[in-house]
Amino acid sequence: MTDIDSIALSDAAIDRIVQFAKSSMFERTFKDGMALLEETSAYLDGPGRAAAKRLPRMAALSYAAESMRLTTRLMQVASWLLVQRAVREGDMPIAEAASQRYRLAGRPEPSAPLLAGGEELPEGLRGLIGQVRALHERVRRLDEDMYGEGGADNAVGAHFARLQQAFGGKA
Repeated sequence: MTDIDSIALSDAAIDRIVQFAKSSMFERTFKDGMALLEETSAYLDGPGRAAAKRLPRMAALSYAAESMRLTTRLMQVASWLLVQRAVREGDMPIAEAASQRYRLAGRPEPSAPLLAGGEELPEGLRGLIGQVRALHERVRRLDEDMYGEGGADNAVGAHFARLQQAFGGKA
């Protein structure tokens, strides 16, 4: 059994997911995410690369680590947004989008503190780190509200319902 096979969503959950995918909030979030992806790419390929070459050794190592965390977080957000767009356009079943492989909530957050030398990072990278963290958190909360902890359709809720049924509603 795959994680897709085990997803069971109520009609209310399906309606909530479809409504979000068609909403102006989704459109705004999608545009914000794609714009930040482009801005980050342009920075890392241009001014960021030049700034990194001028950094002392420890700061350059911190720059490399932070830029990897940044791009990882941003790729997770972009992937999630593209999955929601596929749901909206009917290219992906909702049950598949709800599977753990596409979920943002519950994934380990790459949010370790800056490494030694991090205080010397260029302001452009620091600004992008803050923007991407905020977008990642916004999308993670949306994911949780739509597919997980915020609804009764999560694995914990399903397990609790089975316990209640097994114990005659006394769990």
